Amino acid sequence: MFKPIPFERGRVVRSTQGRDRNRCFIVMQLIGQVNSIGDSGYVVVCDGATRRLDHLKKKKIKHLKALPLRMDALDTLAQQNCLKDSDIRSFLEANGYGLKEPLCKED
Repeated sequence: MFKPIPFERGRVVRSTQGRDRNRCFIVMQLIGQVNSIGDSGYVVVCDGATRRLDHLKKKKIKHLKALPLRMDALDTLAQQNCLKDSDIRSFLEANGYGLKEPLCKED
């Protein structure tokens, strides 16, 4: 039987709605109640490039798809206060979930 992937801290997610559609992020924090099918509640996400640690994005869970990859080192780095945007960017790029298009429109 298919078991849904849980939304949890450190989980890689893909946006399915909004101007950031098809971009991948890492869940930094869960806000509100999250049920088993993940259609209520919010998460705070970061990608280290467009959404940095000092400017996180609050996003509805129903607009995200959880992926089977998790950044296990997130909690360790956060506890030691040495988590950087470059760590998140490097993790996403190393696993094939980095930005595939430029951050601004080029002429």
